[in-house]
Amino acid sequence: MKLKLIYTSVVVAIGATNIAFAADRVEPNERAIQLDTLSVTASADASAEGLSSAFAGGQVAKGGRAGILGTKDNLDTPFSITSYTNEFIQDRQAQSVGDVLKNDPTVRVARGFGNFQESYFIRGFILNSDDVAYNGLYSLLPRQYIATELFERVEVLRGASAFLTGANPNGGGIGGAINLLPKRAPNYDLNRITLGASINDERNGSADIARRFGDNDEFGVRINAAHHNGGTSIDDEQAELNLFNIGLDYQGERLRLSADLGYQNHQLDHSRTNLRLMSQVTKVPSTPNASENWAQPWSYSDEKDYFGTFRGEYDFSKNMTAWAAYGMRYGEEENSLGNLNITNGTTGSGSLSRFDNGRVNRIKTGEVGIKGMFKTGPIKHEWVTAYSYFESETKNAYRFVSIPGGSNLYKPTYYARPELADLYSPRLGSRVRLNSFAVGDTISFIDDTLMLTLGARHQTLKTEDFDYNGQTGPIGQYDDSEITPAIGVVFKLNAELSVYANYIESLTKGDTASSTTATSSGSNVTVINAGESFAPYVSEQKELGLKYENNSFGAGLAYFTTSKPRSFMDESDPNSPIFRQSGEDEHQGVELTLYGKATEDLKLLGGLTWLDAKQKDTGDKDIDGNQVIGVAKLQATVGAEWDIPSVDGLAVDGRVNYTGSRYADDANTLKVDDWTTVDIGAKYLIQLANQDITLRARVDNLFDRDYWSSVGGYPGNGYLVLGAPRTVSLSATIDFY
Repeated sequence: MKLKLIYTSVVVAIGATNIAFAADRVEPNERAIQLDTLSVTASADASAEGLSSAFAGGQVAKGGRAGILGTKDNLDTPFSITSYTNEFIQDRQAQSVGDVLKNDPTVRVARGFGNFQESYFIRGFILNSDDVAYNGLYSLLPRQYIATELFERVEVLRGASAFLTGANPNGGGIGGAINLLPKRAPNYDLNRITLGASINDERNGSADIARRFGDNDEFGVRINAAHHNGGTSIDDEQAELNLFNIGLDYQGERLRLSADLGYQNHQLDHSRTNLRLMSQVTKVPSTPNASENWAQPWSYSDEKDYFGTFRGEYDFSKNMTAWAAYGMRYGEEENSLGNLNITNGTTGSGSLSRFDNGRVNRIKTGEVGIKGMFKTGPIKHEWVTAYSYFESETKNAYRFVSIPGGSNLYKPTYYARPELADLYSPRLGSRVRLNSFAVGDTISFIDDTLMLTLGARHQTLKTEDFDYNGQTGPIGQYDDSEITPAIGVVFKLNAELSVYANYIESLTKGDTASSTTATSSGSNVTVINAGESFAPYVSEQKELGLKYENNSFGAGLAYFTTSKPRSFMDESDPNSPIFRQSGEDEHQGVELTLYGKATEDLKLLGGLTWLDAKQKDTGDKDIDGNQVIGVAKLQATVGAEWDIPSVDGLAVDGRVNYTGSRYADDANTLKVDDWTTVDIGAKYLIQLANQDITLRARVDNLFDRDYWSSVGGYPGNGYLVLGAPRTVSLSATIDFY
């Protein structure tokens, strides 16, 4: 009934505004000029250069942030970067970072292990959402789900980035980094309200308000608030989100300041869990109906986060600038899950377990740096040096119990919530401290036709692990450091075409040997080198590519190879097992990206990735040469948007996503089928009195495809996530003037 009422209201609004629109029609060229004034001009990161301007079509920007090197145009950097604009995010009705990245041909969205955390495969390597950067600083935004009302842009930096961004606190980022830019007050008064609904009774509303003050509009305030509530496209699943964020900025002649304070509360009830395949499974289960829900009715997951950042930049001269940034986050999580563990892939039967978890996170991080430019004859130097600091403290409390009776994927059995020993308050589980110092120089020759980037970062990684049961003092410590160099070169063949190459590394802490391992008989045997920690793991990336951009269309082609070190338990002598570092996961691939306007009325966005991710020299002959869990050899995304010439203000869009087959185990015996989905949408921009109104409609998974959307998301685990069914969404955005 609610959906019918909303649908009727939208239809009536369209009809009424068409009458007013026809009476006072705006010519297409005049309308384009009006829309251009809605671009944000204030800097999102307190930098002099501000945001990279939007490329033709407005879906992506002309460049993005290359870590400490700052914001660079695509043709001028030896790295692959795509920055998705807020206009594009709104038009696709994206509600999370994952929804935005479904449009990226080099990224696939997955889930973290054991919960509902968004994770992202970039070049076949996993990056969890708690390792996403906010305005250049790691782990400040909510750990599991980041709503789009919090950011202006989503930037994807493909490939290793230890020199550019520092080591990732949680060991991700080998295949790429994600940076979100906050919203800033534009150079006009903004009063924007968005109301939306889906066919599944989900309702959402948001407000986006901004003002600039001062004699020269040097002070800016932008406030965002949102509320989402109701059912999802999955049977009986409920979700609620409440969000508030304020962004402040000051734009002086030499001094620029910005600050962000935010709160997000995300709650899930009866949410469908990941599907774990047990060791005895010999066949991947067939996909059930995409709307089916095997979760236990009492299951829930709640996440609450408070966060803030501050950034300042000061120009000592026109050729030298210093900056400083600081951020904090306090997050609380609670969940109670009824996990289904498949024991028979043919019948779908499996065991059930209740897992409860409480978690508290405290994050403190910061960065200071100075950059400048000087010339030595015809040679130009753009130098930078920076120091960064990161500290996190995690407290945990968890309990686990099996649920007698089991269940079935296709015919779930529901149980009353089983008894579980009371959880004590979360206790200190781990601390992570990172320190790094970086220096770099971009040297330009022949009137900026040839650019060489050289740099290195010295990174210290220190972790402490504590006994969950309350033992005093750390039970495991890691303290080591590494220098990660980088070199990149760009040669501009002409104003529209450049060729580039880079060598750059990523860095994670080395593994530590456990104290015991289980034998085939089930008994535990002491590991010879228990407690030994390996030196930091360095992943080496080599990349060669071409970039093309004219005034309306752009494309990129890249070949890359990245290696990730491995470790394993050597049980050749079952009575004296030893933990060794051996072998690597080698990912090599080719990426093609397309963006911009193919014609005056047709926008394109997408591309494809061919990727060969193999396990090499693992110490286990049964898996040597096999494909890495969860990584498809081919994936493609093609999106198109058409501005219909005969109906001013109306545009339709479509997107096709393809992901090839993947494996759910190291031995490559569990093969998961490929999948293709089709999504369509439309938007209609109209004017009523003194307001702009944008009506949007969207159908995701148009043909209601049943498919395993992702495989894995945690090293060594090939758990399955079922894709969402057909979902219909409507929204209306009103800009008041």
